[in-house]
Amino acid sequence: MSFSGIWSYRSLVNNPDLSASFDSLRFGAGTLTLSEPAPGKIGGSLGGTGWSLSLDGAATDGRPATLKWQGRGIIDNEEWVYDYLGYSIPRWPNAVDQIDTIIGTVIRTVTHSNGQSPAGYTATFYAVRV
Repeated sequence: MSFSGIWSYRSLVNNPDLSASFDSLRFGAGTLTLSEPAPGKIGGSLGGTGWSLSLDGAATDGRPATLKWQGRGIIDNEEWVYDYLGYSIPRWPNAVDQIDTIIGTVIRTVTHSNGQSPAGYTATFYAVRV
């Protein structure tokens, strides 16, 4: 599977409380643009209004395929660094309108926002091909 292209990205806070509103689970959302500059390599960007991370990483074949990349950017004069580990979701044999999907986890690698966003925080993400 080629991962090159544009994906809608969303990440969610890992909160097991089923009474929490869905809106309270939002961690991030943006446009994920993936490129494959060489076999096994992942590049691209992830961003939205006022922020953008440059991506560098790798993809390995398998069932499911594994993607691992790091996103880096300068936002409001601070360095943001996040690491991502994702898996492509296999297609159901009798699926109707199934969209290519990547699911995974993200970790904040470097503290930012004047210490209000600490390193080590994790969330779950998914991305669907546009």
